[in-house]
Amino acid sequence: MSEIEKKFRKLETDNAPGQEARQSAKLDEGYLKGDMLEGQRVDFSHGDVDAHEPTPGAFDEFSAGVMRGGSQAYTEYRGALDIRDELAPRLADFTGADVDARDGLIITPGTQGALFLAIASTISRGDKVAIVQPDYFANRKLVTFFDGEIVPVQLRYGEAGPDEAGLDLEELEAAFQSGVKLFLFSNPNNPAGVVYSPEEVSRIAALAEQYGATVIVDQLYSRLRYEGVTYTHLRAVSTASENVITIMGPSKTESLSGYRLGVAFGSKTIINRMEKLQAIVSLRAAGYSQAVLKTWFNEPEGWMEERIARHQAIRDDLVALFRGIPGCTLRVPQAGSYLFARLPELTVAPGDFIKALRLQAGVIVTPGTEFSPHCADSIRLNFSQDHAASVAAIERLATLVQRYRA
Repeated sequence: MSEIEKKFRKLETDNAPGQEARQSAKLDEGYLKGDMLEGQRVDFSHGDVDAHEPTPGAFDEFSAGVMRGGSQAYTEYRGALDIRDELAPRLADFTGADVDARDGLIITPGTQGALFLAIASTISRGDKVAIVQPDYFANRKLVTFFDGEIVPVQLRYGEAGPDEAGLDLEELEAAFQSGVKLFLFSNPNNPAGVVYSPEEVSRIAALAEQYGATVIVDQLYSRLRYEGVTYTHLRAVSTASENVITIMGPSKTESLSGYRLGVAFGSKTIINRMEKLQAIVSLRAAGYSQAVLKTWFNEPEGWMEERIARHQAIRDDLVALFRGIPGCTLRVPQAGSYLFARLPELTVAPGDFIKALRLQAGVIVTPGTEFSPHCADSIRLNFSQDHAASVAAIERLATLVQRYRA
């Protein structure tokens, strides 16, 4: 097998969120137990933008961008300056540190695009990169693709107190001591929904500065926080501004995923590299779509509070249902729209149970192994769904857990 073939085999996507159509629908005849469970199909691998409408005015801004024509279609590679000028003070106000619209901010094709560009701009073959386990599924795949060496750092979210994420800071320091020059993590954590405490964030910043490391923090869900959770932005406590890149976007909380928009801001050196790479990968974020960012952090009064309240109501009902399943454990998410539940011991492998769940109950979830090799008995659900449909889906899931319980 060629080296290039080996590299791409490591980027398996059949079990990645939204890719359930690529999974085999055939199972051995004697595998399934019991009858099919009736109910509305719910795909928890990603959010339902039909259940939670996009930011008001988003399509109007997109249409206006189309009408502007070439001036909107062919922006600078890093994005239209007038839009960056609008975004910079909003992002600065939200994160607690200045944002340089001209040199320290780039608009990308989704936060996924920002993540790709940021990692590609900070590591070379053989470089050591600290990766949290569990964390966003693409992190370790991207490091592998760029021939970096992964140094895992455990997130002991199930053992941590209610006001901390549970990052093993001793492991993180050992990682830096071993030569790690890039630390990559999401806050709030995807998939567990935990938020890093002020003490954890301050320690991350101090260690990165002490060892001269770069930090890329994915803050995609940092606006969707519950019950007055304290959130500390890394860039607000770090004095090494040239070592920090923050990634955000309106695709999740604001239900604007179809426009494929993200931003990265921070280190001017890294942002400049990202623009050079974007120029040969995609040229720019879709020009007409960029106009939609005019609605971001500019929603009608009360809109965000209502959006958070709706998600919290769904979260609370689903958590109660999971806690009613004997042997099933999970931590209540502090932010975001993900539940990361650990299943009890079953008569079938977790991967086979996930297939049975899709085939017999019309419920699609993401395997925990997408987020960490040691999370095979866990599943992730995006609960940004229709409330009633998601409750009914978890009731069917509970029925199947009982059916396949060891």
